[in-house]
Amino acid sequence: MSRTTQVISLSIPPKLAIEFDKLAKSHHKNKSQLFREMMALYKKELWSEQFKELQNYGVQKAAQQNIFTEEDIEQFLSQAE
Repeated sequence: MSRTTQVISLSIPPKLAIEFDKLAKSHHKNKSQLFREMMALYKKELWSEQFKELQNYGVQKAAQQNIFTEEDIEQFLSQAE
């Protein structure tokens, strides 16, 4: 049977290691569980940042076409037909 997890090794400052241990214990989790949760939150934050960047890009492109409202979008789309 193949292993479903992979062991990794990280080097962190001793104070951070102590803080990590305390955090895991205070939340009744082992270090692996805490790390997985931290990774999931980090990935979610990255996705959120990318989404905001995409939104800002869309806002800039819309402004270049003088599109500011839903009505402007509908008018723009009807002109494109």
